[in-house]
Amino acid sequence: MSRTYVFARNAPSAEYDRSLAWAALLLAATGLVMVYSASIATAEASRYTGNSPAWYLGRHALFLGVALAAAIAVFLAPALWWQKAAPWLFMGGVALLALVLAPGFGREVNGARRWLDIPFASVQPSELMKLAAVLYAADYTARKHAVLKSFKRGLLPMLAVMLLVSWLLLREPDFGALVVIAVTAFGILFLGGMNGRHFAALVAMLGTGFALLVLSSPYRMQRIFGFMDPWSDPFGRGYQLSHALIAFGRGEWLGVGLGASVEKLFYLPEAHTDFLLAVIAEELGFAGVALVIGLFAWIVARAFAIGRQAALHERHFAALAAQGFGIWIGFQATINMGVNMGLLPTKGLTLPLMSYGGTGLLANLVALAILLRIDWENRQLSRGLNA
Repeated sequence: MSRTYVFARNAPSAEYDRSLAWAALLLAATGLVMVYSASIATAEASRYTGNSPAWYLGRHALFLGVALAAAIAVFLAPALWWQKAAPWLFMGGVALLALVLAPGFGREVNGARRWLDIPFASVQPSELMKLAAVLYAADYTARKHAVLKSFKRGLLPMLAVMLLVSWLLLREPDFGALVVIAVTAFGILFLGGMNGRHFAALVAMLGTGFALLVLSSPYRMQRIFGFMDPWSDPFGRGYQLSHALIAFGRGEWLGVGLGASVEKLFYLPEAHTDFLLAVIAEELGFAGVALVIGLFAWIVARAFAIGRQAALHERHFAALAAQGFGIWIGFQATINMGVNMGLLPTKGLTLPLMSYGGTGLLANLVALAILLRIDWENRQLSRGLNA
């Protein structure tokens, strides 16, 4: 009897936020269907895929299966384990970012070296770095809470390591990942009690730095001006956005029907990755886009609620990690949606949980598994049990 009672008390599946889990699973399942729909024409026309229309579907289904298995395993590990592992995971992420730039290791696609080729798959280190950055920033903020308001002892060490990460990401280049990681990491510092004046100065510095990066690159300048008026050059710098907007216009309220998109037929580049939302808008209409936005909003809201509950139990790392996951997923989803809708400049960021890509899907589901574990431990503590 006592053994059964202990097992029941410590079983991680006993109590967790089912609405959060279902929201994530619904987004992932919808992404699987839409990746297949958006990639059929591209897969049929490519020798690389063996002209198989279901090639991307099979790969994405495999990625999803591996990511779900990893998420289940991660859910079994206590949050304290991730706090102890955070510095090592961060150093591993930095090493992978450096390795991808080394000759003979990184693979170049469209002028960017962002992938490491390993047997049967490609790994994108910047996606893993997003997960590592959240955990490291949460651990650093929790450890340095007493001196966080000091620039020299609190902010400067974190700023130094983030400058190293920024330099490596700009060498790839992966400006989108840099923005997401920087905003997430310094958002965690702000939530952890960073000095308000230091934070304002940091925001001004980051804004100036991003502006200089844009102004110093003709390619980035073209993307900015293409975003402001895509119709001035619809066959050049405004090509992607103009076709994304056409897809949104064709979808109207309920869409043209699943599989019936015209824009995915070689008009809209990266239809199964960066511009998956445009295909959703065309095929499922306003209703489909509203559902996707609503599910992401719910995930972000639950992340902050779980973080607040952890803070009430004085679990500072868990609280900051939970809210950091909310910032990361919410911010990246907002940027991707803004790009698809013409509200933000075109940027190479995928839609979390939905776009094609194994590394991103793995990082997203592992992050949500840690978030669910934090929530489970909160509930155990609220019931007076040992988490």
